[in-house]
Amino acid sequence: MDSYQKYTGRKKAIILLLAGSMVILALLAINAGSAELNPYQVIMTILGKGSSVSDVVIWNIRLPRVLAGMIAGAGLAAAGCVMQNNLRNPLASPSTLGISNAAAFGANMAIISFGAGSIQSTNADAVMINNPYIVTISAFLCAMAATLIILLLSKLRGFTPEAMVLAGVALGSLFTAGTILIQYFAQDVQVAAVVFWTFGDLGRASWREVSIMAFLVGIGVTYFMFRRWDYNAINSGEETAKGLGVNVERVRMEGMFVSCLIAAVAVSFLGIIGFIGLVAPQIMRRIVGADHRFLIPAATFLGAILLLASDTLARTMISPIVLPVGAITSFMGAPLFLYLLARGYRTT
Repeated sequence: MDSYQKYTGRKKAIILLLAGSMVILALLAINAGSAELNPYQVIMTILGKGSSVSDVVIWNIRLPRVLAGMIAGAGLAAAGCVMQNNLRNPLASPSTLGISNAAAFGANMAIISFGAGSIQSTNADAVMINNPYIVTISAFLCAMAATLIILLLSKLRGFTPEAMVLAGVALGSLFTAGTILIQYFAQDVQVAAVVFWTFGDLGRASWREVSIMAFLVGIGVTYFMFRRWDYNAINSGEETAKGLGVNVERVRMEGMFVSCLIAAVAVSFLGIIGFIGLVAPQIMRRIVGADHRFLIPAATFLGAILLLASDTLARTMISPIVLPVGAITSFMGAPLFLYLLARGYRTT
């Protein structure tokens, strides 16, 4: 009993450490920027005792951006964790399975074809989502279509984990081609705006986008935690899970459904942010193990930390120029992806 408590206590301590690190990094991210603010001013402003200038900078610009990074990073990491388990594929994530590309295709179609986006004249925000519901629904439907294709191919043709990743790459190319065709028939200013939007940028998130993402990601992560024991059973093998009374097909489809919703919301509001869903679960799987009681919250906090750190780096590396956060996360995730392919991988 004592050894088990030490075993679980260590994992809980790691999760608490990650949560504390996320809070500290969030305060540093709010403090970072061209406006000269110190941590004391940041804390006082959050407590409602700041100056008029700090109120505008923090409440209207930096805090929505930081919260968007934390929420999107947490959601993408949780989605990648569940995808890897449900597909029995450690390389599965919204970006590697083409789901992010599919969601981007749906968002592009909504912005250009359905008029859900308006073009701005400023470089800071070249495209503004004026109907986030249409964009999210369109992105979600396309993301779900890509997921269903992968699941059907896996079930009907008996795809190996490697083949599922290749199928995701093919689907990603297909939806990217569709995005190019949509942009080809759009106006020049629309093409420029959508290309800028696709880069991935947390700065375009307002309080409305943050609220929608927080609501949907919160529901998604809560559902994942509710199913944590089912995921542990599936991780031991389908036959074992069925013997324990788990409806494997239902749990798998529901998990992929919720994962797609999270990926669709993040992409439709922030653009393509690659590899967070791959990197965070893989790192934490090696630290806390494959028990989803601890793996899901640990990966969620690490995803928030990674995306927040990437965005802070993108804002400060060559300030005042802000780099696309999607490029930073891709630089971080691509080497790990190649490393996993080179050394071989396992799902437990």
